[in-house]
Amino acid sequence: MTSSDNSDWLPRLAPDSGPIYRAIADAIGAAVADGTLPPGRRLPTHRALAEALGVDLTTVTRAYAEARRRGLLDATVGRGTFVRGGGARAISRLGEGQAPVDLGMNLPPILDDPPLPLLLQQGFARLLTEGHVAGRLTYRTGAGSAAEKAAGATWLEPTLGAVAPERVLVTPGAQPALTTVLGSLAARGETVLTDPLTYPGLRGLAAQLGLHLLAVPGDADGMLPEALDAACRDQAPKALYLVPTMHNPTAITMPPARRAAIAEVALRHALPIVEDDAYGLLPAQPLPAIATLAPSLTFHVATLSKVISPALRLAFLVAPDASWATRLTAALRAQVLMASPLLTGLIVDWIADGTAHAVLGAIQRESAARQRIAREILPAEAINAHPEGLHLWLRLPAPWDRLHFAAHLRRQGLAVVTSDAFTVDPAAAPVAGVRLSLGAAPGRASLRGALKAVAEALATEAGAGFTEIV
Repeated sequence: MTSSDNSDWLPRLAPDSGPIYRAIADAIGAAVADGTLPPGRRLPTHRALAEALGVDLTTVTRAYAEARRRGLLDATVGRGTFVRGGGARAISRLGEGQAPVDLGMNLPPILDDPPLPLLLQQGFARLLTEGHVAGRLTYRTGAGSAAEKAAGATWLEPTLGAVAPERVLVTPGAQPALTTVLGSLAARGETVLTDPLTYPGLRGLAAQLGLHLLAVPGDADGMLPEALDAACRDQAPKALYLVPTMHNPTAITMPPARRAAIAEVALRHALPIVEDDAYGLLPAQPLPAIATLAPSLTFHVATLSKVISPALRLAFLVAPDASWATRLTAALRAQVLMASPLLTGLIVDWIADGTAHAVLGAIQRESAARQRIAREILPAEAINAHPEGLHLWLRLPAPWDRLHFAAHLRRQGLAVVTSDAFTVDPAAAPVAGVRLSLGAAPGRASLRGALKAVAEALATEAGAGFTEIV
């Protein structure tokens, strides 16, 4: 390759950058973002780049296709492959026919290594060719077989320790589990305690069930024990809802001492705890769940949507005892009938053969890499995040408010979620913050470009660019 044809660029590939085609596409995105590849720049031919990198021609073809999918490149038969116009903004702004970069939906990144679609295809094929396939294709009673409950107990051992399988229920996702538990603990008009900013799904089910959510103040370590104690004395609550690890949306993780203090207050007041541990398995060193500190009071819910994939819409619900498990099984059946036997069978196989843990490990590594990108780009004083989390909380500097900030980003093709979606008390002063989810971006280069646009917005005087709004 020579520089005379303006196509002598070569990507720099990090040794731990994952699949080569994805690493090439990420390198293209990074070069576009920093100006190394300006708009209109012609890239090497597929064959020339493959020879220069010592990779298969199909790898480069796949890399260029991925970069085109991200809106970075255009290709014309007979002319070659060129950087799409728009420079670094092309990563984060809407292009014709392109979807926004989604920083709003909180989900784990879709993996190439191991390739999740291939794992799903192979796993279902194996299930459907086994001799007992008929049991996967029919209705069933209960909330999981003995083998499925045992698999759930094994999966949750890092956070719960040893759990009797008869306390484990298999549910079609966390939302049905939460609705069933809270519907069993509190009646219409009764009070459930939670954080001032909380999971929107809790707000939705509370509205559906007619429950009153009451916010309990907190600090940098989570809910304040003394504030919880006061609420228990004054409000006669029926339950306490907590997300103790990588709290949604603030990303706070309760340290062990705070968990113990919260459990002590709940035990003293005999207050049932609903522990939504959606992210509990994401840390490489998981913290013991609150259910280990107050097992007689805690209903522990752990979804697979955040630690493997939302395509596997399953969750494990651990009841305080076998009696509660029986009661909740009947309530679940009345609401959702059953979890999918096919999905449950796949998860049981994956837990047994190590696939589930391999996928979890890959998500942990990719999440950590994306959090490092966020720390490189966003001002440290403005963010709260866990180094292995799927999201971060961005505090907005004055005079930005959350609605104008979100609108400003939306005009650039970026979707974020403002504090309004999480606020328990609508009469409280609005919180100047947004949640940024890092998993939905199709690749690290796309995420990097999106976060650079966020950083630029933070440095922009609030209100600039709104003169066209009428």
